[in-house]
Amino acid sequence: MFCYQCQETLKNQGCTVNGICGKKGNTANLQDLLIHTVKGVSVVAEKAGAVDKEVGHYVAKALFTTITNVSFDDDRLIDIIKQGLALRDEIKNKYNVSGDLHDSAVWNGETKDEFLKKAESIGVLATENEDVRSLRELLVYGLKGVAAYADHAAVLGFEDQSVFDYLVEGMASTTKDIIVGKMIANVLKAGEVAVSAMAILDKANTETYGNPEMSEVNIGVGKNPGILISGHDLKDMEELLKQTDGTGVDVYTHGEMLPANCYPAFKKYNHFIGNYGNSWWLQNKEFDTFNGPILMTTNCIIPPKDSYKDRVFTTGVVAFPGVKHIADRKEGGVKDFSKIIEMAKNCQSPTEIETGKIVGGFAHNQVLALADKVVDAVKSGAIKKFVVMAGCDGRQKGRSYYTEFAEKLPKDAVILTAGCAKYRYNKLDLGDIGGIPRVLDAGQCNDCYSLVVIALKLKEVFKLEDINDLPIVYNVAWYEQKAVAVLLALLHLGVKNIHLGPTLPAFLSPTVVNVLVKNFGIGGIANVDDDLAEMTA
Repeated sequence: MFCYQCQETLKNQGCTVNGICGKKGNTANLQDLLIHTVKGVSVVAEKAGAVDKEVGHYVAKALFTTITNVSFDDDRLIDIIKQGLALRDEIKNKYNVSGDLHDSAVWNGETKDEFLKKAESIGVLATENEDVRSLRELLVYGLKGVAAYADHAAVLGFEDQSVFDYLVEGMASTTKDIIVGKMIANVLKAGEVAVSAMAILDKANTETYGNPEMSEVNIGVGKNPGILISGHDLKDMEELLKQTDGTGVDVYTHGEMLPANCYPAFKKYNHFIGNYGNSWWLQNKEFDTFNGPILMTTNCIIPPKDSYKDRVFTTGVVAFPGVKHIADRKEGGVKDFSKIIEMAKNCQSPTEIETGKIVGGFAHNQVLALADKVVDAVKSGAIKKFVVMAGCDGRQKGRSYYTEFAEKLPKDAVILTAGCAKYRYNKLDLGDIGGIPRVLDAGQCNDCYSLVVIALKLKEVFKLEDINDLPIVYNVAWYEQKAVAVLLALLHLGVKNIHLGPTLPAFLSPTVVNVLVKNFGIGGIANVDDDLAEMTA
């Protein structure tokens, strides 16, 4: 295997035996083969001149499946590959596609051994030129993030055909020998499409569940047995709350599901208690103490310990060998969570690991409702700087940098955040500025769109020509491919001088890094004091 798509890749070079994330070599190779299959579907669809709805949905879901910490199940990966092969051939027949096609559009396999043998020959390193490989992988990883957002929106019945069109176009482009300038343009185009994908998902979430509201979220526990729901899928959250209502079973969020506590549609449920625990990487400790069943709805699962593995349920694209899986809802139907509810009734209530409340719900609608107060604070000098600290958390000790950075920020600075990076500082007592909390949490990683809307609104209010003239700096943490999509979105919007850490991506070659530095001023992080001095000057 060779994998370097996430931030914790071995020695910031690449995992070659097993993934630091926990996936085995065969699993990594099968994920590469799934990407190869997606490219084949995309090549054929592009030549057919049509991205049917089925094609768009398949490409999005398949790409989402290969994001870090989503699927560890070889058999499920092979099933999705087979679906892609069948879909590819269906397009060929429907549109009479023939002629010279890329290998990914013509290969076939039937047995697991055939799949594994093929998988060994088509990985990342099959592209020999380092810079071409770097740009291709940057595009693929960005499109994985776009696919995740598009899939979330589609689950709620909201779609943007242009997003699906570019997923196909972008994946097909990685099979072609094209000039570097065009490859860079494709990457920036992915950033534009990422904005569209986040916008349609924002619309899907808010029109379905209401605009998030400034809310105090309980982090203690109740006395009833509970179900812990993690991941990002709000439709799963809705259906679980409905099916547990009146059963005597409470519901808690974990990780990236924390922002669900701030949606009006969910706050009405009395048995929705609050948030339990912290970021994804602590689940192997916190799932033990929760005592009840855990529902993993999207990425961020890590290999479960035997002590709680029998209490873990996966659904959607998430899969792990030996873990119970809840089937997808049929069209017009709902998922059946009865098994997880019955298990919960026989479990002890959660063990309390902390008490108190944290404040969230600062998506763009809520912040813009406070716009006058925010603008006045900026004009008066009470707020001198906004610091975007969105993105991902991770388990490396060096990520304590972000906690120290937040603690040492001047008292006239406000943190804008989204994603699980916030768990490094969202429980610190950082106070407020004239009633405006110094940590404004917009929600999940996909809610970085809210931070874009807020920035553009401030640019409009202050009548600025350039978004970079705002008193906003970016100190963004990354871990997986949705963060890559967010980064590309910011680059598309012209944002410059982003600090990206805790390490720069291993998949960026020195030449590509130089391009990003020259054109966008992207840089890494050093130490807290020096970075603070630079960013708050």
